[in-house]
Amino acid sequence: MMLDEKDLKIIEILRENARTSYTDIARQLGISDVAVLKRIRKLEQLGVIRKYTIVVDPKKLGYTAISITGIDVAPEQLFTVLDELKSKEYVRFLALTSGDHGIMATIWARDSRELAKIHDEISKMDGVKRVCPAVILDVLKE
Repeated sequence: MMLDEKDLKIIEILRENARTSYTDIARQLGISDVAVLKRIRKLEQLGVIRKYTIVVDPKKLGYTAISITGIDVAPEQLFTVLDELKSKEYVRFLALTSGDHGIMATIWARDSRELAKIHDEISKMDGVKRVCPAVILDVLKE
């Protein structure tokens, strides 16, 4: 799969604002809007563009306590714990990793008390050995 400079520029533009019109993208690239449409469809078919979404400020939605949490799990319980975490509304991002922790999760809570309860709930799941939260103080880049 070879992407050229125009494909990469389209991706950059859409990452900044997924609602940018094909006409605006075409104008920036110096190509037709039909060419932009074809390139975007190709990028979607190749799986380069997987979905379009929005980024929200959790604090504006009432979530004032956010953590990036490492979770260590017994190997035989790993997929059971992952399935359980996937079902939790408070888990906003979930990844299986090869780093210091087998699982990394981003958790949104209304306040620090709720966040502590969530971390306690996770620590009591069968197979969970350790929960290592890092509470986010400020986001400097998204």
